Parts: sequence; C-alpha cells; structure tokens
Amino acid sequence: MRLHKKLSVALLLASPLAHAQSTVILYGRLDAGVQYLNHIANGNGGTNSLWSAEGGDWGTSMLGFKGNEDLGGGLNAIFTLETALQILNGTTGGGRLFSRRAFAGLKSDDYGTLQAGRNLFIDSDGVWEFDPFVQQAFSSASLVRGRNWQQTSNNVEYHSPVIHGFDVQTQFAFGNQANGFNTGAPGEFGRSDGVMVSYHSKLLDLRGIYDELRDANGQMTSIFTSSREFFLGANVRVDNFKIQGAYTHLAAPDTPQGLADSANYYWLGATYTFNPAWAVTAAGFYVNVGSGAGDALHDPSSHATMYTLGATYNFTKRTFLYGTVAYVDNSKQANFSLLANPREGSSSTSPLQGESQTGAYLGIMHLF
Repeated sequence: MRLHKKLSVALLLASPLAHAQSTVILYGRLDAGVQYLNHIANGNGGTNSLWSAEGGDWGTSMLGFKGNEDLGGGLNAIFTLETALQILNGTTGGGRLFSRRAFAGLKSDDYGTLQAGRNLFIDSDGVWEFDPFVQQAFSSASLVRGRNWQQTSNNVEYHSPVIHGFDVQTQFAFGNQANGFNTGAPGEFGRSDGVMVSYHSKLLDLRGIYDELRDANGQMTSIFTSSREFFLGANVRVDNFKIQGAYTHLAAPDTPQGLADSANYYWLGATYTFNPAWAVTAAGFYVNVGSGAGDALHDPSSHATMYTLGATYNFTKRTFLYGTVAYVDNSKQANFSLLANPREGSSSTSPLQGESQTGAYLGIMHLF
C-alpha cells in the first residue's frame, strides 16, 4: 500500500513535465542592395553624391530565436533573443549580442502576456504597421530623425488578449540608476514608458499611442531624440488597395529656452497589389517643426515634405526584390535627409539648409 502511494505521488509530480512541450525557433531575414543619395553636405559649404552598397534599406537584417514551453492550462513560458545584422560587413547591431530584443515572460490565453527585458520601444513596435513603407530607409522614420524606431532596455511589458478586435499594450523601461528614478546609464535612454491601444478588423485597423522617451539625464530635451509623443494611425483595405495614414505630435518640455520644442508630423500613402508577385506603393510625408531656433542638435522652426515611390516583386513568400525612389523638399531653414540620420555630425546625410535631396535604392530581401 505504501509503495502504491509513493508511485502515485511520483507519477503526479512527473506528469506536468511529461506533458510539457517546448519549441525553439530560429528565424531571421537578410537584406542587401545598392543606394544613391545626392546633395549630402560635405562640411565645406558644398555637397557630394554617394553611391553605396547597403544592407537594411527595406528592413533591418536580423537573426533571432523564439522559445515556447506549454505549461498547461493555456499558460506558456516564452523568450525571444534577436539581434540586428549588417550582412555587408558581417557585424551585429550596436555592439550588443542581442541588440533588438532579449526578453522572457509568460503568455496566457485568458490574461495576456507579461514579459521583461530589452525590446523595441513601444512606438517602434507600433508605428511600422501604419507606415506605407513599413519603416524602410526612406519612410516614416526619416523626417523625425529615427525617433520612432528606437530600442530600450530594462523593459517590463504587458500585452492584453484581443477582445472584440481591441487590445492594449503597455511598456515601462526602468533607468536602473541610483542617482535618480528617471535617469539612465551613459549612452542609454532614461526611464521611458508608453501605452498603445489597437483595433483590427478585415477592413480597418486603428491605433493610438502615447509615450515618453527620456535621455540619460531623465529629461525630454529634443523633439527627435527624447520627447513626448502622441500618435494616431489608420489602415483601410478596399479591394486591392491598402490606404494608410497617420498623425504624430511630438513635444520636448525640457528643451533649452529659445529652441524649437514641438513638431507635427503627417503621412498618407497607398499600396496597390496587382497579383501575389507585384505591388506598388506611393506615399507623402510632411513634418512641421514649431516656433523656435535651432542648433547642432535641434531643428529650428521649419517644414519638409518627402515623396516616396516603391515596388516589390515576390519570387516566393520568403524572397523578393524591392526598389524605391524618393525626394525631400526642405523649407528655407530645414535640412532633413531622406535617411533617418542626425541633423549634423559624421553620421549625418543631411543636405545644406534649404536644399532638396533625391535618393534611390534597389535590393533583395530573404526571410527564413
């Protein structure tokens, strides 16, 4: 009798392990091509043109691992490890082993997902779906100098279940510094947070985002690097057309006095899918920086319009060719580039103030 009880207890304890199922998936994508830009300021009062081999013009090359363990009762343990790649020189993104995502968590069919680790900042995770060019090199990130495609560390996130098409996502990124709750480590963001509400249906997608991205000093001092953001986006599907539009308001209340501390940003575009192989996309992007002066880090009161046209040809569901051309028209005080680069500095591709810029790229993307 005692032996029978011991055996029963052992089987009871072992049964969850026996029924648990674990999976680990390797995934990624590789992007490479050529790019042309003109009117790049050379620091000597003139401009140059640049032909270059580029990786990531359509989308960041990446390598990732996703894991899932069924814990029973609709509960799963999950993890993701994902790094950006530059396949033209074989390097990884940002000097990190996993630059884009590195988190673990629990996912429940009934209660949603709770996870902690490094991830895309909440607007980067949410804006691309409403960008006609899905955050390619010439797209929604360009006229905000990359404000909407950042990553943050020390995140705690919650994703709700989808209820009647609606879901909510929240993100809180700790600064992890003893010298101030809002501060961050040198070279990192300070405490940052956001909330995203989405609605999806067969015909319509809607999304609203509010977020705060702080610099290492815990402040919001520049509209395009550390600021408060309000975003509204919509997708409408009609026959072979997908129409996409969005509005963003950016504000940086800690900006030094006299410098521009707000901007409004709009875009509208559409994709027409001819057949499973061919699709063409056209879009216009417009940014208006509010009143105030500028300096090396801050854009002055100005505006710019970018026009983009692109096409994709799918060989299969995993491999396609792409081509995109674009033109940015800057107002007298603006120097926005087609690429989401800083206003000034060695990594900037900005034209001279008030000058336009034209660019194009052609490449191939393979997903695995």
